[in-house]
Amino acid sequence: MTRILHSRGYPGKEILLPALRALKQVTANEDPEIRPRGRNGKPGGLILLRDLPVIIVPDLHARPHFLETLASWIPPGFTEPALALMEKDALQVLCVGDGFHSESPGYKRWLEAYQEYLKSYRTHKAMDGEMEDSLKLMLLVMDWKIHYPANFHFLKGNHENIANEHSKDNRSFRKFVFEGDMVTLWFKKFLGQEVFEWYYDFEKNLPIMAAGNGFCVSHGEPRRYYTREEVINCYSNREIIFDFTWTDNGESDEHVVEDYLRDYFPDMPDALYYGGHRPVSDLYQLRAGGRYVQIHNPLRYPVVYLRNPRDMKNNYGIVYIDGCG
Repeated sequence: MTRILHSRGYPGKEILLPALRALKQVTANEDPEIRPRGRNGKPGGLILLRDLPVIIVPDLHARPHFLETLASWIPPGFTEPALALMEKDALQVLCVGDGFHSESPGYKRWLEAYQEYLKSYRTHKAMDGEMEDSLKLMLLVMDWKIHYPANFHFLKGNHENIANEHSKDNRSFRKFVFEGDMVTLWFKKFLGQEVFEWYYDFEKNLPIMAAGNGFCVSHGEPRRYYTREEVINCYSNREIIFDFTWTDNGESDEHVVEDYLRDYFPDMPDALYYGGHRPVSDLYQLRAGGRYVQIHNPLRYPVVYLRNPRDMKNNYGIVYIDGCG
């Protein structure tokens, strides 16, 4: 982790390609008790978390030091940091996705990078900085998944769209400038088509939903209700993926969160659904009659830490790990 974070410049093809190849081997052989197989015999879109304490990490958005902070954070009830606990099979970590595209802290850099983009990256210092943060973050994600496949998971978010495609499961993206097109052009120009294709395949096969002990998680609030079998087989109906990653506040079908919680936890009336996607101004925002807990704060490092369902009653298990109160 230290080598990745403190190396100079962005990770190049010689680092990313071996990591993507190793990751493909690991994810193709995930434990079916954790990631059930679909009808095609391949790992599906659902993660069934183990009976271990869990940390849920909201949108990361080009913040590699969020994961660095998490790695050294000592969860309550333990005397060792999170990374050592994953190593000892005592903890699991679930990220809700969105690795690329810095948000408001990177606004000025995006404006500078846009001017570089308009000139086809004849100069590219600002965009190199943006991609350095995104790629170092995602290299950590890959590294942790390779080393702790049963204890570390990364769900697909709407920003997992390296091709900036507009399709059944994705939508092209722009916020401050033309971030989606800018990343696609830079990636192909400086990392090459081969790395691009491997990374595209990685994104296309990410899981979209997780269920633990009394809670469900996805990147965004699900738009519609889908059966467990449909979620597992989402890659054959990619509109399902869109409905878990792009739903805006207020766009979900009525009672959809309640339907999922009743399906997965019929005997747990206090079960909760966690997600990120849309920013909140403080620790969390409640939706769906208080059953959906939105946790993405782009200026802080909040996580959900759950050892058992009782923890959900104490601030929904949400804590800041950045030491700022």
